[in-house]
Amino acid sequence: MNDALAFQYGMEFVDLHDVEFDDSLLSLFSPQDLSERGAVPYALEGDLILVAVGDPLDLDLAAELSLSSGRPIRPVLADPQEISKALKQRLGVGSSAFGEFDGDAAETSRDEFGDGADLDDLGEQRTVSKLVSELLEDALQQGASDVHLENEEGHFQVRYRVDGLLRSVHFPPKMTQYRSAIISRIKILAKLNIAERRLPQDGRFKTNLIDRETDVRVSVIPMLHGENVVLRLLDRGREVLSISDLEIPESQEQQFMEMIKRPNGMILITGPTGSGKTTTLYSALNAIRDQSIKIVTIEDPVEYSLPGIHQIQVHEKIGRTFSNGLRSILRHDPDVVLVGEIRDKETAQSAVQASLTGHLVLSTLHTNDACGAVSRLVDMGVEPFLVASTLRGVMAQRLVRKLCSHCRKQVSASEIELPNDYPEPDGKLYVATGCRRCHQLGYQGRLPIFELLTCDHSIRQMAAKGADTGTLRQHASSLGMKSLRDCGWSAVAQGKTTVDEILRLTGVSSDSTESFG
Repeated sequence: MNDALAFQYGMEFVDLHDVEFDDSLLSLFSPQDLSERGAVPYALEGDLILVAVGDPLDLDLAAELSLSSGRPIRPVLADPQEISKALKQRLGVGSSAFGEFDGDAAETSRDEFGDGADLDDLGEQRTVSKLVSELLEDALQQGASDVHLENEEGHFQVRYRVDGLLRSVHFPPKMTQYRSAIISRIKILAKLNIAERRLPQDGRFKTNLIDRETDVRVSVIPMLHGENVVLRLLDRGREVLSISDLEIPESQEQQFMEMIKRPNGMILITGPTGSGKTTTLYSALNAIRDQSIKIVTIEDPVEYSLPGIHQIQVHEKIGRTFSNGLRSILRHDPDVVLVGEIRDKETAQSAVQASLTGHLVLSTLHTNDACGAVSRLVDMGVEPFLVASTLRGVMAQRLVRKLCSHCRKQVSASEIELPNDYPEPDGKLYVATGCRRCHQLGYQGRLPIFELLTCDHSIRQMAAKGADTGTLRQHASSLGMKSLRDCGWSAVAQGKTTVDEILRLTGVSSDSTESFG
């Protein structure tokens, strides 16, 4: 289609992915001009500078860029998205905003240690606001869940967490000069005290970029060389997945559906931060939602808005905590209660009491595996016999990176080193390579792997007697429970992920005490 468009306007078309850029040409142009006009110089052809452009109808572009650079220009048509990507890779995200700063702005900003009043004024400037907007927009386009702004000695680093791993982002060196202004702007958006730089602060704000409404949670912590900021991006426009969309193995999915349709008891989803626990909980609520039952949730934060479900936002500053909120919820005659997270003894005991009084309680817990949830509740102060009486099941999960379907490479089992517990390989396996669609990473998106503990009579008896995690795991395995690692090997055999990815998330050995799985 791009070739046809180029032919229509009598232009040459270039695929920037196949081009070797001459980055020295960038110094001849204003970054702001290149970004605003959607153009990037990439090579010399005699005296002519070849400039990739995305709009064939921008008739003044060649003349203006020629005037600003002092060199003759020949525009060549290219994909606008590839142009934007090339500009960000070579000039850095936010480079277009620097042209709007006054020439001596770096002097007036006083680096990151200017006084609060000055930072307030600078933070309100249109250019700083544009920098922050470009940062958030780029993070959303990259699929980032978190943005890390990190102050180091003489350096300001920006990193995105994409598919569970941190990735450094190229920003112009000038960014270091304005780091305080950027942090102040974020504080203003989150309604935080910009003059306070000795204590941690937390806040949030909403933004609407690239036609997506996004909640941004802000955490600011003073470090040795200045304040560090972490932004958690929560896409309000995401659709709640169905249980089938989670790709739970068929046998586990059937058991999980039986659990969530029970009238009472407690079901826990466990795993580290960022392992998809909330997504699984909402999928469960979506599966059982019905006009005949009342579902009430208490969360921090409310990440999805579901019609027909009554949701409460935790607000600890005014005393609306998980434990207090849960006690109030029970006076509203619910059938199903979702508690965002069991963090302490009070919340754990309230959740257990709610399940004992005829309610189905769903919640999350931070444990390494499913069997560890039993010991964790006991450690929190819940009596073992109460855990045994109320716990119906525990689903542990992780998110592993999915192989890019466009560039994955098929190999034989003899070509890669397989761990001792990998089942007998049947046919071919796949490894990651990298292409433009996956940003040369070899992976695109994530896939959950699960471990489901069903609390039958024998498990409840062992829990009531205070059996440790290892004993419970050994017994559950003998009853047919598939571990996270087993589920991971199934995903590898299906060509969805790699052996390396499963080892990264579950450790060296499935029975190791240091293993996550």
